Amino acid sequence: MREWYTALSERERRFVLYGGIATVAMILLWIVLSLNHDLAQTRQRVLVKQGDLAFIQGVTPQLLAAGPAAAGTTPETLVVLIDSSARESGLGKSLSSSQPTGDGGLRIRLDHVAFDGLLAWLARLSQQHGVRVETAEIESAGETGYVNAGLVLKTG
Repeated sequence: MREWYTALSERERRFVLYGGIATVAMILLWIVLSLNHDLAQTRQRVLVKQGDLAFIQGVTPQLLAAGPAAAGTTPETLVVLIDSSARESGLGKSLSSSQPTGDGGLRIRLDHVAFDGLLAWLARLSQQHGVRVETAEIESAGETGYVNAGLVLKTG
């Protein structure tokens, strides 16, 4: 590369040098502009999230005053209940899918879950939240004490 550069005439060397400097300057300018754009987007997201937080903090006293909602009155609340209670019971990683059914129930799939843990979780859901198992398909997961389960859960 050095031999090629020294073989150029003085005018060509200046042209290559200034062209290289201009190229490096353009690349640096592009990097700075990209970072500035990303920073502006991040600032905008922070502003939106701060607004969301202010709204949530504003309505929290009203929600607390309204009292707890009846568990499982809509499929969305059942989804949230099942997801959060599964995570609290250590079954969150096993919960592979959940899909609301048309009649207010929830179809869930648990893969490679400890059978004893599954039964204890279902018992807690029943006792604390009135969730019942409408249908269950349970099969061995290939390891002693572990199962794959497909359940349809409902409240009431």
